[in-house]
Amino acid sequence: MKALIPTGDPAEPVAFADVPEPTPRPHEALVKVEAFSVNRGETFKLEKPGPGERPGKDVAGLVVQPAADGSGPSGITRVVGHPMAGGWAEYVAVPTDALAALPDTVSVLQGAALSLAGLTALRLLRAAGPVLGRRVLLTGASGGVGHYVTELAAAAGAQVTAVTRDGERGARLAGLGAAEIVHDVADARGPYDVVLESTGGRALPLALARLARRGTLIWFGQASRTPVTLDFFDFFSGPESAVIRHFHYLDADSRLDDDLAALVRLTDEGRLHPEIGRVTDWADTATTLTDLRDRRIRGKAVLTLS
Repeated sequence: MKALIPTGDPAEPVAFADVPEPTPRPHEALVKVEAFSVNRGETFKLEKPGPGERPGKDVAGLVVQPAADGSGPSGITRVVGHPMAGGWAEYVAVPTDALAALPDTVSVLQGAALSLAGLTALRLLRAAGPVLGRRVLLTGASGGVGHYVTELAAAAGAQVTAVTRDGERGARLAGLGAAEIVHDVADARGPYDVVLESTGGRALPLALARLARRGTLIWFGQASRTPVTLDFFDFFSGPESAVIRHFHYLDADSRLDDDLAALVRLTDEGRLHPEIGRVTDWADTATTLTDLRDRRIRGKAVLTLS
């Protein structure tokens, strides 16, 4: 089959190769990929790919071979899947506990845009606890996670302040329910009950300073790729006894398939709106990756296999 593999070349990050079709393990279904989306974290990993590394975590398509152990979807079923790798290919083997059926009312394009960003947002808000009536500061809000967090948190009754440097993205986030848009963390007024921080560098200490006493900061990314420096004594100027919690979306008590099904249901009910910034053929993946790197795409980039 055809698959995209990393090249290590920044100008052409991936190239087509002929690779063996995957042989599913008993608990895996074979999925014919119809569309996949790209996450910013994947663009980082492509800079220094490991031996044999195959990207691709967000896919949608058809189950063409059900799992041998009888778990998961049976027959030819439209699905959204979240394999840990290998999804940028014609076929991918996906554990059945990382699959959810797609109803006819949700397109494969929407499905492909849901997985990693949607799972992160859903589980991040669970980690934050009840947000009804609480003030929430969200940094790095321009991407897919920020989109989903804003929509889900606002619907749950949170007063969301979203940080984005992009005016157009800010308007979009306001339309999804953000109560306030600021273009720099320093402009956020606070105090906030919860801070959801994904930037690192200088942004995290600034966001922490705007946290309420005994508030919670959940650190779920470092998009700036710059380490954080904190001063113990800064806590006494506002966020006294605050909690800083590290977050990884796969460290959760809920099952991937259940959470994927919840995201699909919310989309089907019109309560979650996957935003697709670009749809193109997978032959254009290398160009799409460089455009994502250079921030020329707003919203999810979805590649289709024709």
